[in-house]
Amino acid sequence: MEEFLLNNYGIITHSVEAMAAITGVFLFKLYKNTEVKYFIYFLVYLTICDFFGQYKNYVDNGFLNFLKKTIFATNHWWSTSYWKVGAILFFVFYYSKILKTVQFKNIIKISGYAFFFFSVIYIALNWGKFFNTFFPIISILGAIIIFLCSVFYFIEVLQSDKILTFYKSINFYISFAIFIWWLIITPLVFYDIYHSNDDWNFIFLKWQIYLFANIFMYSTFTFALIYCKPDSKNE
Repeated sequence: MEEFLLNNYGIITHSVEAMAAITGVFLFKLYKNTEVKYFIYFLVYLTICDFFGQYKNYVDNGFLNFLKKTIFATNHWWSTSYWKVGAILFFVFYYSKILKTVQFKNIIKISGYAFFFFSVIYIALNWGKFFNTFFPIISILGAIIIFLCSVFYFIEVLQSDKILTFYKSINFYISFAIFIWWLIITPLVFYDIYHSNDDWNFIFLKWQIYLFANIFMYSTFTFALIYCKPDSKNE
């Protein structure tokens, strides 16, 4: 089992990710009049960015070996840009669309602007590390924003008639999935300082956690797109 996961980690992750994006594309017409269309765009964006992020696999022994001794030899910069910063900004945008409470919307927007400017300044001040490591502070701040988005949505559901039909809303499943994903993954940031290529037990454990968290999140997205009704009033 461990050998199978080790050899197929990338394939499994990309497959469940692409499955959610392809499902969204096929069902796009059902959601084109709701805010969910932006989420479908986001799934496609993630799939494309993740595909290009695999360029690092061709640096050591592939057609991109000319990048071997450059700052682009690893994809830390790419992952930080499109996921650790880009994904957070998307959810700020998305929840500013679906939240109804003005105070919640304002908090999310202000937090998003602050996060963006902080990330840009922090990366600029640590430009050399941007290409060979991840920044825990950016990951943690991003997780806080995700928790704010999810919690604000859950509060609105509890305070409205949506509580009676919450299980029919795709935004409930999106909020639940991203909340759980970031709750599971964020603690790993604190252990990155112990990361070593010699400690394969830790590396494999980390891969397992990421793999099962990704399967859970993207499978939930796929299920929600198929199961939920694209009623703009419900969303």
